[in-house]
Amino acid sequence: MSGIATIRDATFEDIERAAFLGAQIVRLHHAVDPSRFFLPENVEQGYAWWLRQEIERPEAVVMVAECEGEIVGYCYGAVEERDWAVLIEQHGIVHDVYVVESARRKGVARALVKAVIAKLEAKGVPILKVSIMVQNEGAQRLVQSLGFQNTMLEFTRVCEEAEHSENSAPM
Repeated sequence: MSGIATIRDATFEDIERAAFLGAQIVRLHHAVDPSRFFLPENVEQGYAWWLRQEIERPEAVVMVAECEGEIVGYCYGAVEERDWAVLIEQHGIVHDVYVVESARRKGVARALVKAVIAKLEAKGVPILKVSIMVQNEGAQRLVQSLGFQNTMLEFTRVCEEAEHSENSAPM
């Protein structure tokens, strides 16, 4: 890949490619920790269905990075309401960012995240949030460089009942 990526709002024509990229996030998370992250069947089709809904929702921001006519990155964020479970007021959240291997380390992810942040801030959110897989140190460095601070850690534990039932399930 050569040239600079153009960051823009996703269109309905971009949905299939954005869904493919979003599915890569799901597969990556599942590969790292299948006990924490499930992998749905037909993940691309599910993502496409969901993104078609989100692209029209005023609280959502769906953006793509395009280079030489090809979508090389995708980012999704949204305005979320007050959440009593995690004690946060209305906020913006960057849910997804994915850039194809050939476009990495060229500022594409940074440009996508900054564009989503700007759109969320324009919607009036007082605070922004992002969750990143512990193993994804590059993404952690990226968001820290954009002013995000670590405020919570998530710990998971597979319950013994779940382990037993998975291992003894008939094939």
